[in-house]
Amino acid sequence: MSEIDAKLWRIAFVLVLGTLMATLDSTIVSVAVAAFADRFSASVADVQWVTTAYLLAVVTAVPASGWLADRFGGRRTWLAAVAAFLVASLLCGLAWSLPSLVVFRVLQGLAGGLLPPTGQALLAGIAGRERIGRVIAVVGVLPLLSPVLGPLVGGAVLHAAGWRWMFLINVPIGVIALALATRLVPAVPPTATGARFDWRGAALLSPGLAVLVFGLTRVAHGSPAWQVVAALVAGVAMLAGFTLHGVRAKGTPLVDPLLFIRPPFGVAALALLALGASVFGTMFLLPLYLQGPGELSAWQTGILLAPQGVGAAAGTVLVTRVVDTTAPRTLVLGGMALVAAGTVAFTQLGHGVPDVVVAGSLFLRGVGAAMISTPIMTIVYRRVSRPRLPRAAVALNLLGTLGGSIGTAVLAVVLQARITARADQAAAFGDAFCWVLALVALAAIAASGLPRQVSAGDADHEQKRTTTDA
Repeated sequence: MSEIDAKLWRIAFVLVLGTLMATLDSTIVSVAVAAFADRFSASVADVQWVTTAYLLAVVTAVPASGWLADRFGGRRTWLAAVAAFLVASLLCGLAWSLPSLVVFRVLQGLAGGLLPPTGQALLAGIAGRERIGRVIAVVGVLPLLSPVLGPLVGGAVLHAAGWRWMFLINVPIGVIALALATRLVPAVPPTATGARFDWRGAALLSPGLAVLVFGLTRVAHGSPAWQVVAALVAGVAMLAGFTLHGVRAKGTPLVDPLLFIRPPFGVAALALLALGASVFGTMFLLPLYLQGPGELSAWQTGILLAPQGVGAAAGTVLVTRVVDTTAPRTLVLGGMALVAAGTVAFTQLGHGVPDVVVAGSLFLRGVGAAMISTPIMTIVYRRVSRPRLPRAAVALNLLGTLGGSIGTAVLAVVLQARITARADQAAAFGDAFCWVLALVALAAIAASGLPRQVSAGDADHEQKRTTTDA
């Protein structure tokens, strides 16, 4: 087992700052809907575009991050993304109208979409396959924390300083990240300086993902059926077109579709997709229940949700210690068992579940989620050769975003249907959580195909295959 020196931990900390800004900003404004509506004299439906615009921009930007890292180098791309995110955050804080805020959120999302995949690929390349397991745990826990910490931090900032500081708080963090990165993060040479940008793929993949996510968010917001169907059909058609293009492309596509049929990436992708749907779906359902039938305030709800973040942090500490010595499939399936156990109590919401049981269940879910994501990402990053790291990081981050969008949309539809069918609203939430359990079961089925261990020759084998393919 290779030891991790203080220098590598410092690099990881710097890169985490960028990912932290991007992931928190996807959820931090969820508690400010009423404040935006009051400030700009707008409807709740219009204000929701502050969140939706950011999400669509992130989905649009993520696919391009792999090419940018290949073309200009991971460090340079990451620094430029942090600087752009910093400027966009400043503009959001200075917004004078709702349309201006939405436009600036798009700019913020375009920069934020580059940060997690670029940071992960950069860190994986610097750490090397021997040390990536423990280091990636630090970065991998942030997507699990953002659904919990975002509303909690947002509520605190909104209460103490007003809505503008929900964006301006990124400015000092971004300045610190830039200053530290220029000193601590080493330059990584570009792997394909002459590579052409895949314009045809970009015209199909990024808009296809954005339209698909738009359709899913419209389901959650109860839009007319024709709008939802049109968006979903258009999104699926464009993604199908991209897949066909990606398989036939002579050059390097934005995301290589063949990655998904190479073990263990395919089963790892399905497991991450289902996990994202479960984590974000729960963070959609539970606050609605706690502030509805549960009769808690927004602040009380945030406090009650905090144990999931504590559990995720504890799980990360555990995984960091054992990820290099424990079979990946054992860790992943054990984590899924904890997530399932932590979900069972929520299926009984119609019978009244004490707050202490809710908190304990969330803690279990947090520990379990951390045990799942880190080993899966470690397997993928160890199996993928260094030149393919940026593209693999793109695929992993897309799966998390899509999983969260799909899970939220599906559970919103299920919840509405059960509320209509049942007189007891709390029981309807319990029924919806049965679907969350089903998502966990689907992830477990996929994870059963993960390897028990990764042999020392995996990266070398992938490197040879990359050379042969070239």
